[in-house]
Amino acid sequence: MLADVIEHLACPVCREDLTLAGGVARCAAGHGFDVARQGYVSLRTGSAPAGTADTPAMVEARARFLGAGHFAPVADRLREIAAPAGVVLDAGAGTGYHLAAALGPAAVGIALDISKHALKRAARAHPRIGAVVADVWRPLPVKDGRAEVLLNVFAPRNGPEFARVLAPGGVLAVVTPTPGHLAPLVARLGLLSVGEAKERRLGEALAGHFAEAGHMIEEYELTLGHEDVEAAVGMGPNAWHTDPMALAKEISRLPDPVAVNMSCRISMFRKIT
Repeated sequence: MLADVIEHLACPVCREDLTLAGGVARCAAGHGFDVARQGYVSLRTGSAPAGTADTPAMVEARARFLGAGHFAPVADRLREIAAPAGVVLDAGAGTGYHLAAALGPAAVGIALDISKHALKRAARAHPRIGAVVADVWRPLPVKDGRAEVLLNVFAPRNGPEFARVLAPGGVLAVVTPTPGHLAPLVARLGLLSVGEAKERRLGEALAGHFAEAGHMIEEYELTLGHEDVEAAVGMGPNAWHTDPMALAKEISRLPDPVAVNMSCRISMFRKIT
């Protein structure tokens, strides 16, 4: 709930403390932000459109795919990384699946995402998650040094802001797909591929703020039916680049079920002091 994390949040307008009362998050300067009936609050400033925020259809596909346990091994690794933390922040949290899995018995979680549709689910993913609409590319509505672990799973990265909100000695855990992720679907369905330079771009995004402290590759094979294949494609950026009817036709040509490779790199970073 928002009440569990409000002490760690900051007004996006003036950076002052926020308090929660009567369904409104408010600072001493009088800036107020209504809490939606689904339990999330928008601390996103400005009137620019949300761009490629997850749509309701993408959120439904993500919830269905993750709910089937297809990313459980990745969630298990994140739980191990976050085990000692009292405050875990997920930047680009989506439905809150990974954050909920990572929280220890006494930990609280802050779910940040630009999609209010995703945060409707994140707010219900765990009783100690506070869900906040925020743009990762802008200053985060989080106080300095509050997150002991910061998760970033298949999401944009803001190096300076991640460094600001991460506590001294904290860990940034970044999950990115490897070039082998979703094979053979990438080739068979014409999906977006992961370039060999992705690891380099990750380092560039965090350069000057973080140093890599280690990484692991989580790779395994899944057996997916056609509905799960459709969800895997529809929950991510491929949803913006595929025609639904053409995709359905190509999926129908696949074996049912089909063996699919899940391959991710989990990189751990420490702040440069």
